Amino acid sequence: MRPLLITENFPPDRGGMAQSCDRIVRGLRARGLDLDVVHLSSRFSALRIEQHERGRLICCPVADDPAHALNVLWNALGRDPIRPSHILAFGGLLPMLCAPSFAAWLQVPLITLLRGNDFDTGIFSLSRGWMLRDALARSAAVCAVSTDHRHKVSSLFPDIRSEWIANGIDTNDWALLDIDRDQAKAWRAAQVRDGTRVIGLFGHLKRKKGGLFFLDALEACEHAAQVHLLIVGEIEAEMRDRLQALPPHIAWTHVSFLDRLELLRWYAACDFVAIPSLYDGMPNVALEVAALGIPVLGAMVGGLADLLVDGDNALAFAPGDSHACRRALDAAIEMPESMRVAFGRNLQTTVLREFDQRTEARRYHELLTETAASTARDLHKSTVPTLLKEYQT
Repeated sequence: MRPLLITENFPPDRGGMAQSCDRIVRGLRARGLDLDVVHLSSRFSALRIEQHERGRLICCPVADDPAHALNVLWNALGRDPIRPSHILAFGGLLPMLCAPSFAAWLQVPLITLLRGNDFDTGIFSLSRGWMLRDALARSAAVCAVSTDHRHKVSSLFPDIRSEWIANGIDTNDWALLDIDRDQAKAWRAAQVRDGTRVIGLFGHLKRKKGGLFFLDALEACEHAAQVHLLIVGEIEAEMRDRLQALPPHIAWTHVSFLDRLELLRWYAACDFVAIPSLYDGMPNVALEVAALGIPVLGAMVGGLADLLVDGDNALAFAPGDSHACRRALDAAIEMPESMRVAFGRNLQTTVLREFDQRTEARRYHELLTETAASTARDLHKSTVPTLLKEYQT
């Protein structure tokens, strides 16, 4: 087998999607699989191919004319003497657009690696909905990062194979060092009042992440004065304005976007990390803080519902439920330290047992093996015409 993965998110890109894609690629290559990656990005000026260990990186420039870029890419793939065994679409707009055609023309199975945002925004998008549905209908298998998304896919496309393969984390290179703990203590000593809980919000805090909802709930919280909010990552203008409008008794600190390993000292500064998403896949933040033994205050949505157990390893609430969020905040503030530590330890145990990177890679490898005999010609012959007929109507 030699799969070809198409993505818009791959190092040196930053962010959770690039981290996840890189982790999957490294995991499959570590299992002895040769795997080629097409990276679609505006950072490239010309199409080029780099030879890496156990695979190639095909750098494809995408500027203001994606159709041209994808046609040029096909010219390269169509005459490439190395023929892929599968086409893997790693989420995103352009992979979802081109991968079904490339798989059909090469007569190989299409595997769609569906990330949470791809489905949540795509399924209701007037401009992109057809693209998502077409890719799902033409797939030999669809991989979702949460049981919720797997259920949604299988309900819409009962004849398509759908699998839940959760995001994993490699804990070999993810641990707090003494320097991280010392820096965290120094920041808290300088910036945080005694007896105050530090609650962190991490990542690119887009609208779906529920940042505004969380700030509203925090402001209405009975013990809000005992919270120091630590925001690390990108915030949009609406979120910035809302932060600046918080009453003076709610302390907060904002730190700009950081690379993954730079986050460790800021994670260590937190008593809880809040993930109040209104909808989501499986945030890397959840696995990162869980692996460090830091408890989560989060919404039971997407992959978080597969990880969090309210009252055992987290303080959880229904997405968008402001009353339940306020109750969780008050519980976090008043929780005895011994119980907080126990919550973190329980969450860490769950991640180490059920969300390991090696398990993630093994399950993708098994899926590739099971679908290797399929061809684009004989996949779901009835589903695609039916789908196209619906759109024509």
